[in-house]
Order: sequence, then C-alpha cells, then structure tokens
Amino acid sequence: MLHRRAQEVQVTDKKLIVALKDDRTISVPLTWFLRLLHGTPEERTNRHFIGNGEGIHWPDLDEDIEVAHLLAGIPPQESQHALQHWLQQRRKHTTSRQDKA
Repeated sequence: MLHRRAQEVQVTDKKLIVALKDDRTISVPLTWFLRLLHGTPEERTNRHFIGNGEGIHWPDLDEDIEVAHLLAGIPPQESQHALQHWLQQRRKHTTSRQDKA
C-alpha cells in the first residue's frame, strides 16, 4: 500500500516528521520515541527504510518504527525497564569510548 510507506524522515529536537509516498506528512512528538530523543544528531541521521518504506530503522539507537503505527497514532510500547536497561548500556558505552580517547 503506497499510503503506508515513508520516503523521507526528519528528526528535530522536538519532532519526528515522516513524509509518505502519497504526499502526506506525519509529525509526532519526539517524546514518543525516547531512544531518538536521547540520540545524537549523527545517530538520528543514520537510519534506513525497511520493507520498502513500511518502517524506519535506526541501527545506532536500536529503534524501529512502523509507519502504520504512526498513522494510527500508536506510540511505542517499550517498557520502562527495557528503556532503563538501554540507557545504562548507552552510558557504559559512552564512558568506555571517552576513557579510550
């Protein structure tokens, strides 16, 4: 379905903006996607489409977003426990990189 496929993605400090192949644009608050919110500009830019635009994947942030969920207004269902674990691992990785520099 053409109307459920992304063709462009922009992440600002406040919003995730997705342009669809049928010329519509979806904008949602970045607070829906806390991994994107915590990501650096470089990490937010490193993304690719999955399923010919049915989803978007950010490998550096381990984030996947389905266009159908955006259209339906469904925020992610990640548990607080999973998010906290990810944030702890992220801090460890960042600290390790800084120690090596």
